[in-house]
Amino acid sequence: MQAQSAYFTISAAREVRDTGFLQHLLPRFSLKHGVRITQVDEGGDVAIGDKGVPVFTGLDKVWSVTGSKAAGPELFVEWLLSDIGKRTIESFKPDGVAIFTTQFEDQTAETVLVFDGDPVQGEALSLTHCGRCHVINETNRMKGMGQTPSFALMRTFDDWDNRFATFFVLNPHPSFTQISGITEAFAAHLPPAIVPLEITQDEIDHILSYVATIAPADLGAPLQSQ
Repeated sequence: MQAQSAYFTISAAREVRDTGFLQHLLPRFSLKHGVRITQVDEGGDVAIGDKGVPVFTGLDKVWSVTGSKAAGPELFVEWLLSDIGKRTIESFKPDGVAIFTTQFEDQTAETVLVFDGDPVQGEALSLTHCGRCHVINETNRMKGMGQTPSFALMRTFDDWDNRFATFFVLNPHPSFTQISGITEAFAAHLPPAIVPLEITQDEIDHILSYVATIAPADLGAPLQSQ
């Protein structure tokens, strides 16, 4: 496949850029294919980050690539996934130490959850809105209600992200929760029995980002019957 355009842009996560990896990678591709590539901070025709096709690991993360349908970006993505592209990635060894590797066990089978919210805001919102019933963290460890599960316990659920994203339709939340622009107003003759929880979709995103940072509770080994 030959590139029909001799130019495209590329962006990458700051952690990747700061290693000097792109200065190692791009000239080798350009020399072979005669395509000029310009680095941009974000929104490149090719983007290396959290989304797309997983290509390599390093810095404690799986790095993926996305590319536009133009010939140049498509060729670059194919090259990264080829044997020569993988060898080029593996050969990046500043100070003799490899930072990235293309050898990882079926990382594509894992779903890497990425949330756009601010976890710091999410923690504060969780304590304000959810902490009256749920134990959020050590800050309100003694203030949860009865059998209401803690956030750490709910993090052990396989579908924890979906539960948090749609909590307002799961009992008992509909009876006292209002999501701006989503839920219908309470009927005038059926006011909530407790102080209503009023929250926005953006705030839910912040909460999801915070919950993603919580380690699932250690429930110990299952009981063994004798």
